[in-house]
Amino acid sequence: MAGTVESDHVDVVGTVGVVGTWVTADGHIRQELLRDGRYEEARGERRSAYTGRYTVTGSHLDYVDDTGFTATDDIRDGVLYHEHLVLYREQKSS
Repeated sequence: MAGTVESDHVDVVGTVGVVGTWVTADGHIRQELLRDGRYEEARGERRSAYTGRYTVTGSHLDYVDDTGFTATDDIRDGVLYHEHLVLYREQKSS
């Protein structure tokens, strides 16, 4: 399934498997993928260091930062490969 972005309209069909918080093993980078097709990325103590929108096509994600910067991700075996970073789904404590 694919997500698309056309001006202000975001179709987030297919995002269910990616929605949530993803974090590097050292916890320094946290990426929250929201249901509305937006994301917020924290770096260390800097919350919302990067924000923007993302779309999903199968297991591939495309990002457009609010400044216009672009990036891509792929999810393989439950791991999010974001450019040169490796992020893992954050497990909620019960």
